[in-house]
Amino acid sequence: MSSSPLSSSIADLRKSYERAELSEDASLADPLAQFDQWLQQALAAQVPEPNAMTLATVGPDLRPSTRIVLVKGYDERGIVWFTNYDSRKGRQLAGNPFAALQFHWVELERVVRIEGTVEKVDAAESDAYFKSRPLDSRIGAWASPQSQVIPGRGVLVANAARYGAQFLLSPPRPPHWGGYRLKPEQWEFWQGRKSRLHDRLRYRAEGDQWVRERLAP
Repeated sequence: MSSSPLSSSIADLRKSYERAELSEDASLADPLAQFDQWLQQALAAQVPEPNAMTLATVGPDLRPSTRIVLVKGYDERGIVWFTNYDSRKGRQLAGNPFAALQFHWVELERVVRIEGTVEKVDAAESDAYFKSRPLDSRIGAWASPQSQVIPGRGVLVANAARYGAQFLLSPPRPPHWGGYRLKPEQWEFWQGRKSRLHDRLRYRAEGDQWVRERLAP
């Protein structure tokens, strides 16, 4: 079967990566510190939504699914985001508490991949973050039956109006909404390089230590 003009034009796309390098000597021994350095550089470079990450989960049918979520915190305990526990990702994590995250900072020619186990954050942490959200976002957490089929947008508008009238300026955190924390077991830092000879450094947990290794691109 011959290729269409459109598919041919996509196949011909090329980009030479020449902005930076990632060496063992220049990288940090702690992957969390390396991640913080790269994220701060992404913030300083004002790349679009530097806090956006792809979250991959696997359901009971062993089929993976991905979606974009926003990182809301990170420390030595792990990477945190917030969402609806009854959503597709929430149901998948309830049955299989393992996930992968990916940050892609296109303008910096960098990717960070993180894999590990996932657990819910404690209620106090979820409550504190929920209270910090804008009012319309807090109402939206009640109004949207995330991942469920609905007949139209009018359902969301009506729900938002109903919960807005019920809670006024003080909506509580819904019991089906809160945070997750991924505890990293493996990190990978990818820096685009010329001639497709990219830099890839992997950090894997070995006991209480991190082993840093270079992977072939």
